[in-house]
Amino acid sequence: MSLSAPLLVEERDDRVTLRLNRPEAKNAIDQETVDLLHEACARLERSPKVAIVTGSGGVFAAGADIAQLRERRREDALRGINSGIFDRIRRLPMPTIALVDGYALGGGAELAYACDFRVGTPRVKLGNPEAGLGILAAAGATWRLKELVGEPLAKELLLTGRVLDAGEALGVRLLNEVVPQQELDAAGQRWADRITKQAPLAVRLAKSVFHAPAEAHPVIDDIAQAVLFETEDKYQRMTAFLERKKGRS
Repeated sequence: MSLSAPLLVEERDDRVTLRLNRPEAKNAIDQETVDLLHEACARLERSPKVAIVTGSGGVFAAGADIAQLRERRREDALRGINSGIFDRIRRLPMPTIALVDGYALGGGAELAYACDFRVGTPRVKLGNPEAGLGILAAAGATWRLKELVGEPLAKELLLTGRVLDAGEALGVRLLNEVVPQQELDAAGQRWADRITKQAPLAVRLAKSVFHAPAEAHPVIDDIAQAVLFETEDKYQRMTAFLERKKGRS
């Protein structure tokens, strides 16, 4: 892929980094970026890996591309251009990690909310100013943000346009961790290392069960556990645990 493409994909055996790459537009999410994110998701659905989502130029994403957004009409909204791709990212089989530096506003914030984990820098500015532009945060924030931070703060962000700094976002666990800017990429790899040390199928099923509707529990938990009980990975990991415990006694 060209280094001038609006999304750069950096792939390793057990993880992939998706880097928004429109620094001249503060990584505003345009239609081409959405199309490339769909292509990346299709690959991750076929070959599940941990995904790290980040930006270039010291910005995560300042929002959707306003020039394109201004020209969109009813049929465009009903197509769910951004809501569709962000929901697809949320549903990826393996965990996703957003590395947030600088602005994550509007659609950029909603992309971060769609990820399983968010690691930021002290420069983070996170929020949903859509109402000030005559629209609403329709790509996930109106329902996902309440799940993440609770109704009172979610309403404050959505209805007043308040923007959180890094300390505030960390305080309400909208960020899982704050690290110096120069350590952000390394922090993302560290989070990916933690995840990939776990049993891959156990992580994948745990994520699926976590997001299952309430009425599916506890049946779906028992079925997922039944699958894992039959795996060689479970047997080997438990055997290794017991051997280590025996060695310490």
